[in-house]
Amino acid sequence: MTEKNFEAEYDLEDIEQNKTMAGLAYFIFFLPLLTAPESKFAKFHANQGLLLFILVVGGNFVLGMIPILGWLLMIPFGILSLVLGIMGLMNGFNGKAKELPLIGKFRIIK
Repeated sequence: MTEKNFEAEYDLEDIEQNKTMAGLAYFIFFLPLLTAPESKFAKFHANQGLLLFILVVGGNFVLGMIPILGWLLMIPFGILSLVLGIMGLMNGFNGKAKELPLIGKFRIIK
């Protein structure tokens, strides 16, 4: 499987100016949309943050509905969610536009 180079799609000045907002998108996904609405780089990370948010909320809801086994699976699911969040956070703060594994290929915010 080849990894697409998303950095080529973004202006280096845009990346430099919006690294912080891109990293913060994994805490509050809509923050880059409010502070840097014209930045394609910030929108990319806002989309990744939204996907992670949907995964976490949906996964916790579904696992919470399943007695015992679901509750036990919440622990590894939480660890996976944390790892994905840290990966996205590091990519955003480092000025990289890499999709998150498993969920990153979907686009909600364009």
